[in-house]
Amino acid sequence: LCKTESKGQRVVSLLQSTCLPLPLVFFFSLSNRLENMASTAVEQPLDLVRLSVDERIFVKLRGDRELRGRLHAYDQHLNLILSEVEEILTITEIDEETSEEIQKVEKRRMDLLFVRGDGVILISPPLRV
Repeated sequence: LCKTESKGQRVVSLLQSTCLPLPLVFFFSLSNRLENMASTAVEQPLDLVRLSVDERIFVKLRGDRELRGRLHAYDQHLNLILSEVEEILTITEIDEETSEEIQKVEKRRMDLLFVRGDGVILISPPLRV
């Protein structure tokens, strides 16, 4: 796109450095995405996830794993991209002498993490402890 005057209408440049023609469908798609992102209405389950973008969330995963981090992106499969992540892994062992369950908690931190959606059980705002 370029800054041009055409039939009395001014076209505002999105890409100042180059002049590239873009299909009209691009503009409709972009405007629909922007409208959807600006909306705070919850009409579908994924709308709750959409409203949590750039917020800290709590994610429970299969295998007794929990994550707390900032949500940057997601898709319809619940694949997630998180930053500033703390992972909590709960390991249950049985003491051979007393036959009691012993729970061990391991924690680790990661700057950036991709979470595969098929392991996600739930997503919520972080739990306050």
